[in-house]
Amino acid sequence: MQRQGGFLIGKVHRLSGRIFSRKLKEHDINEINPAQGRILFALWQKDGVPIQELARKTALGKSTLTRMLDTLEKSGHLYRVFPHDDRRKVLIQLTEENKKMKAAYEKVSGEMTELFYEGFNEREIDAFETYLERVFNNLAKHEHE
Repeated sequence: MQRQGGFLIGKVHRLSGRIFSRKLKEHDINEINPAQGRILFALWQKDGVPIQELARKTALGKSTLTRMLDTLEKSGHLYRVFPHDDRRKVLIQLTEENKKMKAAYEKVSGEMTELFYEGFNEREIDAFETYLERVFNNLAKHEHE
């Protein structure tokens, strides 16, 4: 029997991205795509972080992350801070305007979680997330080969 885990994960990713984008628009969050949302979500959890930490938290490559940060900075969602004690370090900080978006974004995230787990019980959700984490860790070991 041919296994389809990777294929199914890809399909789930694409479909959930389309639904997520639609839900964001329903909540008047029009300019944020799902990948940019991951960046903002990480910053809402902890603001003022170095780019390296943000790359790790979002699982985005540094060049992809840099491009997205440029776009988010141009659209007024964040800005870069250069600490006086180390000019090589760059911290990413949210704007006050962006912080107001957090509640609506979290509402959409909650709605997506409900869609993902519709019909699942707690035990099934725990098992599923454990398996996904194992798949992710298996892949992460081979990322830089």
